[in-house]
Amino acid sequence: MAERDDDYQGEEFDDDMSSINSMREMIEYIARALASNPGAVSVTEEDDGDQIYLRLSVDDQDKGKVIGRDGRVAQSMRSLLRVAAVKTDTRVSLEID
Repeated sequence: MAERDDDYQGEEFDDDMSSINSMREMIEYIARALASNPGAVSVTEEDDGDQIYLRLSVDDQDKGKVIGRDGRVAQSMRSLLRVAAVKTDTRVSLEID
């Protein structure tokens, strides 16, 4: 029975990693669609134990587009991340560089 529990935990870990990758890809997709220079868009992830930080880097000329007027686009991306994170019971934060 212990082996089954270990296997289950391994599958759960894999599901968490794939969901984190999906969140990262979602943010990258949105940022590339908004950016004038989509080649300069990159998203990196950093795990801090109980929270995951996604860092979005864009070209300096595209920061305004990605952040949006009064930060509305950035807040929308953060809202989408929160919804996705609730499904996986994780905490995710988006930082824009």
